[in-house]
Amino acid sequence: MVICLSAQQTSIIVLGNVQDGGSPHIGCTKKCCNALFQKPDPTRKVTALGIIDASRKAGYLMEATPDIISQLKLLKEYGQSDSEMPNGIFLTHAHIGHYSGLMYLGKEAMNASQIPVYTMPRMKIFLEQNGPWSQLVNLKNITPKHIENGVAVTLSTDLQIIPFQVPHRDEYSETVGYKIIGPNKKALFIPDIDKWEKWEKDIRQLIADVDYAFIDATFFDAEEINNRDIKEIPHPFIIETIRLFEAMPIEEKKKIYFIHMNHTNPALSKESAQTKQILQMGFNIARFKDVFKL
Repeated sequence: MVICLSAQQTSIIVLGNVQDGGSPHIGCTKKCCNALFQKPDPTRKVTALGIIDASRKAGYLMEATPDIISQLKLLKEYGQSDSEMPNGIFLTHAHIGHYSGLMYLGKEAMNASQIPVYTMPRMKIFLEQNGPWSQLVNLKNITPKHIENGVAVTLSTDLQIIPFQVPHRDEYSETVGYKIIGPNKKALFIPDIDKWEKWEKDIRQLIADVDYAFIDATFFDAEEINNRDIKEIPHPFIIETIRLFEAMPIEEKKKIYFIHMNHTNPALSKESAQTKQILQMGFNIARFKDVFKL
């Protein structure tokens, strides 16, 4: 991981690392949010990645979040683009933190023109047949692009994106992760999954094939879920993921960057004991504006 102000080569920039509801979270009266209502932290953005294809000065957004306005500005500046809009948007699924930012592309705001939005079949139908998203399609603010499980999307000679389905609460769409293939390195992006054991694939084998893995870290452990039934919102706890990976060599652990953290998750704080525990065990936490060369 490197930190820089502009893209000199094909790379990923972390545009957010928080769960859908953001931080501070609506209605939260806990210590984790109280001070943030008075003094918001500008680095607390909903989870998204920016991908820069430096050879073409092209920028792609992975997720359309409620924070899309500031995230697109950062993507433009980092990618040194002349355009305020991305060359394309890849969506993982139809939960609010992952697609609702599309609304800002409509005529009430940007009135964008034919932004490619890469979606799986059910997600594509959901956007095309349900308002207000269908208006974006009908007015040609966005152009949904059909993608398929396991089939590579070739964006250039330097950049490929491969979607793959994962088990999650699929009320309105499929849920996918993405494999991002650059000229020299590869990354996984799995912001949402129910539990690793529900997936027919072995996440450890997938991590062995990439250089970076941005994976679901919604909750640190069960202690923070004291007002919701975890069966309604299943995710792998960070402590479960650590146990799953504890036998892996340190070189493999270093590939893992926890992302998509709930407002209650102590790993959001750089100073927490839980953050220090994660880092001491060889894992990493994705932070706003972190950059990874591809």
